[in-house]
Amino acid sequence: MYDYSFLQWLAFFYIYSFFGWIFESCYVSILKHRFVNRGFLRLPLLPLYGSGAVMMLWVSLPFREHPALVCLSGVIAATALEYVTGFVMERLFCVKYWDYSNKKFQLDGYICLSSSIAWGFLTILLTEYIHQPIARLVLGVSYPVLLVCVSAVSVLFLLDTYESVREALALGNALKAMTRLHSEIEELQKRLEALQEEAAGFRQEFLDETELRLSAARENARERLDTARSDFADRLDEARTGIQERLDEARSSMRERLDEARADARERLSGAKFDTRERLSSVAEQLSDARLRREQLAGGGKLRRFYRRGLFSGNPGAVSHRFPEAFLELQRLSLKQTDGKSKKEPDKDVKEKQEQKDSENSPS
Repeated sequence: MYDYSFLQWLAFFYIYSFFGWIFESCYVSILKHRFVNRGFLRLPLLPLYGSGAVMMLWVSLPFREHPALVCLSGVIAATALEYVTGFVMERLFCVKYWDYSNKKFQLDGYICLSSSIAWGFLTILLTEYIHQPIARLVLGVSYPVLLVCVSAVSVLFLLDTYESVREALALGNALKAMTRLHSEIEELQKRLEALQEEAAGFRQEFLDETELRLSAARENARERLDTARSDFADRLDEARTGIQERLDEARSSMRERLDEARADARERLSGAKFDTRERLSSVAEQLSDARLRREQLAGGGKLRRFYRRGLFSGNPGAVSHRFPEAFLELQRLSLKQTDGKSKKEPDKDVKEKQEQKDSENSPS
């Protein structure tokens, strides 16, 4: 039976978490052809492996003399741990940090047959070969030294876990906010396009109406002039002066009506342009604000960007089935930020770009 103190069990947890990180980082780095600091934390620790190893040691204890039962107990316990951990993390953080959906004989993407079988064989290796030298190493360390080492690692582990969990929760909230912003931006873009089409149609309709009114005014004036000329021809000898006054009056009336029609058209068109410009400006401003908030979701201080980049880079197989588009966009925005790139004024850069784009789209 394993007769260890709590401090020693904690040391085993950290050691196996470190071994798990080595295994996962090497495996994923080979697949990706680049170094990957694998895991949820930024420290070189994978708690799932540490807790899984401790659990394997405990559940296999009653079956030490039966390798098949040791393997089976490891399969059941580790698979259950992996499923529960994956399920809880996705519900909390809205992200599935590992996904076996493309594997055969998988369940909800959290577990699969090949992984469970690997856990079983790993249990045999752990209990028969790996744990004994590790146990001798830990038991050979004096209590004061072990206390200092485990305490130091525990402090770092708790701080790292706190920051990682906080950023993972913030990432989940950012995914929800990003999805809402996507819908808001799409709606605003549709409204902007509809307003632009409405403005163009109204302008053309107004020009047509104004042309019709001017044509009617010209036709009416022409009829009055023709009437005046006809009357003038009939009564030329009787009242030359009176006819000339009537002709002048008709011309003056025509000019006045044409001037009134032009002034009225200009006034109505000016009012329509102002109203449309105001509506377009309002929608463009809302659209700019939504896009700016979308960019700000990927911002934050250096520590926050460090942990968010770690969540994405350390879990290249992570997905979000609830918010797939927002997840991919935040992943792109976070991973493109390099440590050497200055991000002191992200809001200013985004605002300048948006203002330039809005000025291009604004109505004249």
